[in-house]
Amino acid sequence: MPIPASEYVSSVWKDGIFDGRVVFVTGGAGTICSAQTRALVHLGANACIIGRNVEKTEATAADIATSRKGAKVIGIGGCDVRDPESLQKAAERCVKELGAIDFVIAGAAGNFVAPITSLSSKGFKTVMDIDVLGTYNTVKATIPYLIESAQRNPNPSTNGLAGGRIMYVSATFHYAGMPMQAHVSAAKASVDSIMASVALEFGPFGVTSNVIAPGGIAGTEGMERLSSSQVDPKVYGRSIPSGRMGTVRDIADATVYLFSDAGNYVNGEILVVDGADWRNKGMGVGLDADMKYPDYLLKGEFSKFVKSGRKEKSKL
Repeated sequence: MPIPASEYVSSVWKDGIFDGRVVFVTGGAGTICSAQTRALVHLGANACIIGRNVEKTEATAADIATSRKGAKVIGIGGCDVRDPESLQKAAERCVKELGAIDFVIAGAAGNFVAPITSLSSKGFKTVMDIDVLGTYNTVKATIPYLIESAQRNPNPSTNGLAGGRIMYVSATFHYAGMPMQAHVSAAKASVDSIMASVALEFGPFGVTSNVIAPGGIAGTEGMERLSSSQVDPKVYGRSIPSGRMGTVRDIADATVYLFSDAGNYVNGEILVVDGADWRNKGMGVGLDADMKYPDYLLKGEFSKFVKSGRKEKSKL
């Protein structure tokens, strides 16, 4: 049964605003990126989602396709964003089967809780490779198609349809720093920098390049890796200026805005969607309710109730 649209997109958006558009999404089987993709497909787009796990990626693609009758959603598993040739082939298949790439979401990412003292060079490099090299490879594989889309869809739009747009899923940890997130802070700062370079270099070709930086989003695998399962989300939500944790719909709506006709003149921008949490020092990661800064660091402790960053044996 299809997921109710109210769970992943607001009712303010007009049906069909993405008719004929094609979105290419790395990390598309994840909880945030799948919601972003589902919203775009619901509003008329077709999609190609990329992931390493074949079974999960294909199952998620089939599920997203239920959001609109007649939708075409391809799931390409076995694709590692760290491998430029793998991404190039995925982009070529997307264009061959769906006809174009009009929008790109660079959402593949890695994260886990680790203080610098127990963060190995290999662990640091793994996150940098997935987030930074993966983002760069995604740009390289898709930018020729985005330029073509921008040429077909002049900005400002004359028909309400847009094209030639790329956005990246970042974070807010690097704005002021975050204990036990040195690896992710470095990676996301780099992603933000790549976004700006793309905006400057390809803006003259009609391409827009922007970042969405989510805060803590309830019910996501990312929160399982960062937040103790012993912490009540409602209690944590009260510490956020907006009074609650974010939802996947919040991020999907921001994505719709950036890719829609309403986002025509937004380029080179970081759109923070976190209820002003980062301005209030932001969420701490890997902490139980009784852990206070800097005591947990001096003791060399963090929560035992976070999801491990270790991967299960590959199903490929």
